[in-house]
Amino acid sequence: MAASRLWVAAFLVLLPLCCGRGPSIERQKLEVHKHLKRLNKPPLKSIKSPDGDTIDCVHISHQTAFDHPFLKNHSIQMRPNYHPEGQFGERKMSNGGSSGGITQLWHLNGKCPEGTIPIRRTKKEDLLRASSLKRYGKKKRRAFARLATSSDPDLINQSGHQHAIAYVQGERYYGAKATMNVWEPKIQQPNEFSLSQIWVLGGSFASDLNSIEAGWQVSPDLYGDNNTRLFTYWTSDAYQATGCYNLLCSGFIQINNKIALGASISPVSSFRGSQYDISILVWKDPKEGNWWMQFGNDYVLGYWPAFLFSYLGESASMIEWGGEVVNSGSDGQHTTTQMGSGHFPEEGFAKASYFRNIQVVDGSNKLRAPKDLGTFTEQPNCYDVQMGKSDDWGSYFYYGGPGRNPNCP
Repeated sequence: MAASRLWVAAFLVLLPLCCGRGPSIERQKLEVHKHLKRLNKPPLKSIKSPDGDTIDCVHISHQTAFDHPFLKNHSIQMRPNYHPEGQFGERKMSNGGSSGGITQLWHLNGKCPEGTIPIRRTKKEDLLRASSLKRYGKKKRRAFARLATSSDPDLINQSGHQHAIAYVQGERYYGAKATMNVWEPKIQQPNEFSLSQIWVLGGSFASDLNSIEAGWQVSPDLYGDNNTRLFTYWTSDAYQATGCYNLLCSGFIQINNKIALGASISPVSSFRGSQYDISILVWKDPKEGNWWMQFGNDYVLGYWPAFLFSYLGESASMIEWGGEVVNSGSDGQHTTTQMGSGHFPEEGFAKASYFRNIQVVDGSNKLRAPKDLGTFTEQPNCYDVQMGKSDDWGSYFYYGGPGRNPNCP
């Protein structure tokens, strides 16, 4: 029923275009079918996830990345040449946080065999929610913290994006790492999202920004539900034409058969209850120059080939950690979309969301604490950030908030 309503909506949108001024409804259906075929490669096995997703186990050499003309004869790098040295011991936990219990819901119903990778199947409804097929799986150009000489980043607010972040700049960076607790923030409008992630950035923020991003997000527009999901993103031109989420375009090459990008994370943290966190590491292989991603202690997921980027071909010039939401302001008021747990940082552990053991990778391929960490938020009465240091958590911060409240109308 929902699918038929979506087709009716698409027909009404396209009705004025049917008489010589644009594609007919039949052509639109054909384009959707072709796009689905391009994204959903023939699986060796399919697994139905309890959350309604279908996870396809696709042969590693048939993934979307290899549709890229520069990757036609690419030899898959099955492991990084080097790992960064000096990682925090992930199993040394304090304050009741846990990373051992995190899994993905589809694991309950099966696993992908060796030689395949798990890919979340794209549905027709996913495509029809997008503003256009061309924009499916892509971020709108975001408001971002631009490299600046002032003590705070220079905000460019283009699309109602708001942040509560910690950041470093002014050196050459070859990767970043952090552990963040996972929540299920409430989203007010379907076209809004809430995410928590690491940004690895290089270039000029106006038109040729290079960005590698990884973390967790809730995005009804992209996934069709309010589940918390693991995601990646990349762009080499400031979110204009290049890049995408997860495996929704040619770019990221996945090598791992246990973790699906875009799939639901379970369990999530609860207010005044159990806390569940994930660790993400992104680093540049000093030998090949590819940018690798690791999830948790055990899962090297894959890599972004070096040729995708210009500035990041050498190194990153800025790292950000933290939260981002879309504030559409549709009713003239601030959104009630939550960032993180939906609670302000001063509430502390088991109430607010956190990033802990924040580190950067230096030119010697060593993980170290960042120097001169700054913080930034557009409207601290809506979403805020507070930093700290401790023996167990190293450099850390709490962040987030409820959005609209008496002090954030």
